[in-house]
Formats: sequence, C-alpha cells, structure tokens
Amino acid sequence: MVKVGIVGASGYTSSELLRFLMCHPGELKIEMVTSESYPGQRVDRIMPNLRGLIDLEFEPLEIEALGNRVDVIVLAVPHKVAMSYVPEILKQGLRVIDFSADYRLDDPDMYQGWYHVEHSDPEWLERAVYGLPELYRNEIRKAELVANPGCYPTSAILPTLPLLARDLVEPSSIIIDSKSGISGAGRTPSATTHYPNRESNFMAYNIGTHRHTPEIEQELSKIAGEAIRVTFTPHIAPMTRGILSTLYFQLKAEISTESLTAIYSKFYEKGPFVRVLDPGEYPQTKAVAGTNYCDIGLEVDVRTDRVVVMAAIDNLGKGASGAVVQNLNVMFGLDETAGLRIPGMMP
Repeated sequence: MVKVGIVGASGYTSSELLRFLMCHPGELKIEMVTSESYPGQRVDRIMPNLRGLIDLEFEPLEIEALGNRVDVIVLAVPHKVAMSYVPEILKQGLRVIDFSADYRLDDPDMYQGWYHVEHSDPEWLERAVYGLPELYRNEIRKAELVANPGCYPTSAILPTLPLLARDLVEPSSIIIDSKSGISGAGRTPSATTHYPNRESNFMAYNIGTHRHTPEIEQELSKIAGEAIRVTFTPHIAPMTRGILSTLYFQLKAEISTESLTAIYSKFYEKGPFVRVLDPGEYPQTKAVAGTNYCDIGLEVDVRTDRVVVMAAIDNLGKGASGAVVQNLNVMFGLDETAGLRIPGMMP
C-alpha cells in the first residue's frame, strides 16, 4: 500500500486528483491532504462531488513531519513555491511529484528568463525527471522527483513525437494552435475568467510569450537532436475543461494520411492512454473529458504538402491530475492504467 499526501489540495487539479484516486483499485491510499485556505474543514464540504467517498479533513502543512506519515507527496502549489518545499521533503526520504513548472525546465537560466525569478534549487532541478511516461517511462520508475508536465505541452508534444522521431517534417516550421477550457486558469477568479467575460467568448492570449513555450521546445529539441523553435498560440475557449491543439507541419516527402496514421499507431502501440483515430476521424474534447486519454487524429493536406495533426486532452486529466496518477503507478511498480480506465463524459 502506497501512502499518498497532497500538499495544497483545495484547487481544481487536486480535486480532480482526489476523484481519480477514488477510482484506484486500492494500491494508492490518500493519507493526508493539506490546505492553507481550509484547515480543519472536511474535504467533501469543499468538494461536494466527493461526498460519501472521502473521510478526511484539510490540515495545515507541517513540512518537517511528512516523512512519518506518507511514501510520496504530490505538490499542488504555485510556481516558485514548490522549489522551496522540495529539498526538505526529499531529505525525509519521500518521493515527490510536482504539479508546478519549477522542475520542468532543465536550465535554471531558462527558468529565470521565463518565470522572472532565480531558481533556488538547481541541484534537484538537474535530477528531476520530466513526467511524460510516453517518453520517460523507465526514468520515472526510478525517480525521486517527477516534474508533472504542463497541459498545453502534453497536448503539443504527444502529437509531434512520431513526426520528429521518424524525421518526417521540417523542424523549423512547427505551428501549434491550442484552445483550452477556462478551468486551466485555476479556482481563483479574475476579470478574464469571470463568467460574463467567458460565456460565448473566445480569445487568444500570451502570443509568443506563454510560459509553456520553452517546455514544449525543450522536449521536442531532445527528440529532434537540434534546437527547435515553435510558434505557439494559446486560446481560452468558452468551455469548462478540455484542450484541443491543432498542429501544422511541413512534410519532407509525400505520404498519405493512411500511411501516416499507421506510423502513429505503431509508435503508440505501447502507450495505453494515446488513442490514434482512424483516417477521417478528428478528436473531440468531450470524448476525453474526465479522462487520462489523449486522442490524436491527422490529415495530410496534399495541396500544400503539410500535415495537420490534432490532439484532444482534458486539461485537468491527461494535462494534470490523470498524469499524476499515471506517474504514481509507474513510480511504484503498479499497473500503469490502474484507476484510469475511465471513459469520457459524452454528451
């Protein structure tokens, strides 16, 4: 039995993580949840969808005493906060999965450039494993610290990997157009996320400056064996959850939609949560809502010698909390799919 503690457990991603863990067949046990906002309050009063399923109260964080209670900590705290907690937690012999971006980028200077603060823990930054099992399954098994990927990067990296691994496209002209549900902005409301500003409204934001850009470029560069720069444009869509990313690539040689689909299917045949759709089928966010699946579809545009690849994920599922459970399963030698074989919520 693996005892799990969640630090900062009152946000959307933590709520979704608890929901997934409720579906786990028993090898992962939620031992403790902390919240500075709701100490002493029952979890199911703050998260009513868990009523009757969980009998825990939110606790204040006592970081020095975690090692006496759990085997692994999931850190669900903001960027720039996680790196102040990680060294103390790891010193107690625990393993850690971090939701934030603090350990995703290999280069501390790159982190400082995009997050505008000096990284305070370069030692563990160097040792962290990027938590995308489709790329780093073997490394995750042995990892003490796993950096859970961002939601946009997951939706961009997975549909790109087969093309770069097989050297099928020009690496210098990748365009990523992504649309996300508003839950990606978190529980705390703002003028941008206020319902009257989001209902029936659609907008792009942070063009060329989104902080997930270096994460995408870092991982794609490793696959390509050369420095990759992408054009990444995120949008906020008038929906609660889900990401649909549409990616555009210049092909190096002629290939049919059917042949390319077969290449994707072969590439992901051992990836239980990547579903490659048949030619002519395109991903839908509802099909993956509430799940850890990534649905990928593609179409070769013979007129322009481009391939258009689409990926749909749930930003709170495969883009966040579902990925945490998948990583926990891998880290502790459990069935990678345990607790995650959940169909999407359609309609």
